[in-house]
Amino acid sequence: MPYNGKLLARARDRLSEIRAENREKQQRRIDEVYRRLPEVGELDRQMRSQMTQLVRLTISHRPDVKEQVEELGRRNLALQQRRAELLVENGYPMEYLDEIVSCPKCRDTGIYQDGVCSCLDRLYKREVTKELGVLLRHGDERFERFDLSYYPEEYDPVLRLSPRETMRKILAICKRYPEQFPQEAANLLLSGGTGLGKTFLSACIAREVADKGFSVCYDTASAALDAFEKQKFSRDPGEAEDAAARVREMLACDLMILDDLGTELLTAMSLSSLYTLINTRLVSGRKTIISTNCDADALRVRYTPQIVSRLEGEFMLLPFVGRDIRQLKKD
Repeated sequence: MPYNGKLLARARDRLSEIRAENREKQQRRIDEVYRRLPEVGELDRQMRSQMTQLVRLTISHRPDVKEQVEELGRRNLALQQRRAELLVENGYPMEYLDEIVSCPKCRDTGIYQDGVCSCLDRLYKREVTKELGVLLRHGDERFERFDLSYYPEEYDPVLRLSPRETMRKILAICKRYPEQFPQEAANLLLSGGTGLGKTFLSACIAREVADKGFSVCYDTASAALDAFEKQKFSRDPGEAEDAAARVREMLACDLMILDDLGTELLTAMSLSSLYTLINTRLVSGRKTIISTNCDADALRVRYTPQIVSRLEGEFMLLPFVGRDIRQLKKD
């Protein structure tokens, strides 16, 4: 995936902190063992001295260098064996003083097979997901806090269910979403009036998907499409660069949450950008959740046939029903 330089730098800084923490932990172990078992410290000193001797022998031109290296190897092996015996006899694992690494693949360098290691990629995704601060601003975005009692129990002949039962089914789908992500998860279109819980359930999904280590981007439709425009037309190089980085994140993140579709200013540029965002993510198999106050008829009037075709054909529609919960709480 394309990386945002600033966020990748933050991820590398975090990896450096992890390396430092591991070195400190290893040093504490060394200090502890040397204090309890001075002989282990002496054995380590002798082995370091042997390494120096080995280097000198390697670059020397003595005729008996092979025999000397073999003898040095035998002595080193004996020292290692005695060291392991001391550690085990005193209740330590043999590898207790070895270098501590969090990622055995890259040994905490962040580079594996000439590319970005999965450990650094995970740290990068965490940095991307930190941008969810606006969405997760309350800190209580949990499925168990979604209160179905705000939705009427009375049977609705149009729905052929009560609003509460309808929302119970939608809640169940949203709860399963993080468990199914990414392979079995669908693209979701959350549709319905204001204050019915669309953004809240999106936030619940985002939190759990992010907790699984996937990158999640969130933006309102207005802000997202504005970034597309700025990357192309802004005369400020810094602003254009930041906007381009944001666009790359939105196109490449594991889960994109586009909120309040239908509130953005409609222009030829915004329609083109919306199509690019939706279609690029569909083609690449990345998941998208869109919330809107528009119903199906309003979407068909507002957007191009190409956009509507993708929304109707590639997204699971979840119709939110009921009364504005914010107003109910206020009342």
